[in-house]
Amino acid sequence: MQDPVDPTDSLSPLGRKSLKLDPDAYAQLVPTRPGNATARDLLEGIQPADLVSGAVANESEAKALLAGLWLHFDWLDESHRISQSLDTPTGSFWHAIMHRREGDFSNSKYWYARCAAHPVMQYLTPATSRMINQFPADKSLLRLIANGWNPNAFVDLVEQVYDRPTDSRHDLAVSLQRVEWAILFNHCVRAAAGG
Repeated sequence: MQDPVDPTDSLSPLGRKSLKLDPDAYAQLVPTRPGNATARDLLEGIQPADLVSGAVANESEAKALLAGLWLHFDWLDESHRISQSLDTPTGSFWHAIMHRREGDFSNSKYWYARCAAHPVMQYLTPATSRMINQFPADKSLLRLIANGWNPNAFVDLVEQVYDRPTDSRHDLAVSLQRVEWAILFNHCVRAAAGG
């Protein structure tokens, strides 16, 4: 299910610049310290329309892009303010991720239920299967993809390993959260631009 078109074609130069600010961003499952200050300084001056090349076709998806960027650089409150204002499946998706990353796991599952039919869900299993299948059989990992991507199983995995960096599943969970973020962000870029 790989999209043959570069999903970031419609991302503005400012959006591309923001993504390059910190190559190690989004490495914590549950951040315990403030986010990247340089990113904060840049993001504070960005409007949603600044992230899309050309005209914005879908304002809520453009706002969702900004919520995703705040989240990417571990500014959870800033992301939360935006995602909770979006009464859309995409807003609920970012909201779910934000609550998972703050360690409010049950609330995260509530918001994932509100975006269960989001089109991004269909891309997560094929995008993550190879990473998951490299591990020995483990019920906590098999639950992630057994019947399509299971966000609740992912929340459970993060809850089990976020404070255990020596657990072999910890690095996998970080990789999975980065894939989830990238696929959702790329969806928002296309949707905000009308693609």
